[in-house]
Parts: sequence; structure tokens; C-alpha cells
Amino acid sequence: MLNQDAIDALKDLGEHISAARADAVKSFHINMDELVVMAERDHIVGLLRFLREDPQCDFETLIDICGVDYPERGERFEVVYHLLSMHLNHRVRVRVSTDEDTAVPSACAVWPAANWFEREVFDMFGIRFRNHPDLRRILLWKDFPAHPLRKDYPLRGRGEREFYSVLDRDAR
Repeated sequence: MLNQDAIDALKDLGEHISAARADAVKSFHINMDELVVMAERDHIVGLLRFLREDPQCDFETLIDICGVDYPERGERFEVVYHLLSMHLNHRVRVRVSTDEDTAVPSACAVWPAANWFEREVFDMFGIRFRNHPDLRRILLWKDFPAHPLRKDYPLRGRGEREFYSVLDRDAR
């Protein structure tokens, strides 16, 4: 649990980011002792570059990119970027929302390591990344018929039958 000074420092950082990149930041809040920035999808690359290069932010490390599925929303998917500033001892979570048809700009130009993270999000959720250098499946075979981390993916009976038949046979 953060003390009040640390929480105030995160609020100040959120206000700095929001003021400097008003075109890209919808809102910010603190959750689980981390700054969470809700961003505009089409401005995500500029915001990520700002977060890396601005001396008050200095988020030099991309920790992870993941997807989240909220099927009840119009823009059902979120792409979440987890960044770390080792020098300033801060973490930030940047979130953008999208739908099944709208691609999110790729962060590979800012962090080359985003390549595999974005491929995994594409593979598991079907979220596309615009200007990605090699957007193809990374975990499943290329003809796999679905995206298994979507909430509407059936738990059984779509693509995994050959695996379950072997498991069922061995269990007997």
C-alpha cells in the first residue's frame, strides 16, 4: 500500500501526462497502487513515445501488452500496455479500447519487443495491429479457426477435439 506522498506523486504524474498529451489521454486514475491512463486508440503510439522520452515519465521498459475482452461493450476489447520506469520507480498501465474490426496502431516502432506481445494478443483475441511488421499467429497454428481467450469461445468442441480425444482415451 502506497503512502499519501506516493499517491500524490502518481496523481501529479497523471496530470503531467494528461496536460502534455491532451489529444491522447481520455482520463487517468490510480488503481492497485499504479497509475492507469485511458488513452485514445489512434494516438497511442505518440503517447507511448512521450511516456518513454519525457524526463518526468522516463518509462523506458515495456513490461507487457495484453488483451481483455468485455463482450457487453460496444468496443469489446482493451489493449493494455504495462510500462516501468526503473529510474523513477513508477509503473503505468495504459489502456485503449477497440472493436473486432478496428486495428490498434502497433507499438513496434517505439519498442521492438512489442512485436511478440502484439502477435500474442492477435493470436488469442483477434485484435489487429496496424503497421505491425509481421502480424501472424505465434502460439496456435495458422489455420486455427478462432481466438481462444475471447469470452465467446466455447470451452469445448471447437478446434481442440483432436487433443481431447487423446486425453479421453488415455484416461480410460
